[in-house]
Amino acid sequence: MSPDSVFKAYDVRGRTDNGEITPDLYRKIGGAFILLVEVDEVAVGRDCRKSSDPLFEALVEGITAAGANVVDLGQVPTDLVYFYSGKHSVPGAMITASHNPPEYNGLKLCRAGAAPVGADTGLDDIKKAVIEGKANQSASRGSLRRVDVIDDYVDHLLDIVDGSTIGPLQVAVDAGNGMAGVTIEKVFARVEATLDGIYLEPDGTFPNHPADPIQPENLRDLIEKVADGGHDLGVAFDGDADRAFFIDDNAEAVSGSTVTALIARWMLERHPGASIIHNLITSRAVPETIRAAGGTPIRTRVGHSYIKQVMAESGAVFGGEHSGHYYFADNFRADSGMLAMLILLRVISEAGRPLSVLRRDVEPYRASGEINFVVSDVDAAMKRVEAMYPDADVDHIDGMTIDLGEVWFNLRPSNTEPLLRLNVESADNRALNATVDELAATLEEEK
Repeated sequence: MSPDSVFKAYDVRGRTDNGEITPDLYRKIGGAFILLVEVDEVAVGRDCRKSSDPLFEALVEGITAAGANVVDLGQVPTDLVYFYSGKHSVPGAMITASHNPPEYNGLKLCRAGAAPVGADTGLDDIKKAVIEGKANQSASRGSLRRVDVIDDYVDHLLDIVDGSTIGPLQVAVDAGNGMAGVTIEKVFARVEATLDGIYLEPDGTFPNHPADPIQPENLRDLIEKVADGGHDLGVAFDGDADRAFFIDDNAEAVSGSTVTALIARWMLERHPGASIIHNLITSRAVPETIRAAGGTPIRTRVGHSYIKQVMAESGAVFGGEHSGHYYFADNFRADSGMLAMLILLRVISEAGRPLSVLRRDVEPYRASGEINFVVSDVDAAMKRVEAMYPDADVDHIDGMTIDLGEVWFNLRPSNTEPLLRLNVESADNRALNATVDELAATLEEEK
């Protein structure tokens, strides 16, 4: 099977049960990665999926055959790999399929300093080298050494967010049997907040529910725990823990846009006039909140490699995505669900008000949430939708964003799955629902 299909816009992703993702592919990627970055050491982490260990061994073979050494970080969250890459100025690789089911796996790569590797910043070059059978060759094989950096990683998080200013709070956490379980107890041992955890044991079969908290059905157990009373916050992590999703004290889900706005305000109190990144599907409330707090909003397309690059170019101190990715300049511009959680706990602690009240300040609009459509012809579906609104303002930064005045929406192809993703927002529920219904009818006809 050609490896072309598993190289996405900003990572490698595919199935391990049908020949898409194989150890041989990872062996080739290891050599091609060294050909790209031309270094003598790479840090490699992995998640807890059953396929991750053999893929790790193959990737190490490719890297060491190319003459570079490997620092084995073990089974860790993705943001720990970014931390190590940033602190030690070495490229990093994380073997994970994030929120995807157990039969999937993938690979996230970064250059030294946690700089992103996406389609436009090296990933296409790696794909080309793999397809053409090119790899860095060396007469001497590199070495492998194991390093435990979890304590250093926790120290790093709490150097950014002073844990002594948090609490006393009660926090329910659903790690989804993913990689947040490796670090969450050590983090809470250092803050004035009580951890009430479920599914903390890493298990790559994800026996309790998929490690995909953007899907409401996967938040049910956490919502039930928060609804039992006494919790100030609920937190759900995805499989590799680079994303976090939040539940307020009334057991209501909090959107990524709301979290982005709240953290942006907190950051601007500490960095007056700073730039803040938001992607194009966040609520209009996000740039409005940033401007009201004296900051400069910068709108960008969806995806971690794009946002990290824009942060580096603009000097932005923070970036947020509606999908639960939060990026911090103090974290080498990398995303971290754990760091977002700690800052949100500080926001609640410092305000002395519950999250259910704080969120009202930054939620003037109603949103559809992300609605996914499977279509037979993505391009035809996109053109058909655009033709429905000939007089509207349209941009094509990422998919298609159409502004109809009282309502706007973005429709874009998924970077990781064969889907069209729709997000609609309006201050008026009637206009919101009518637009969703109209678009759904059109997109369902394209199947």
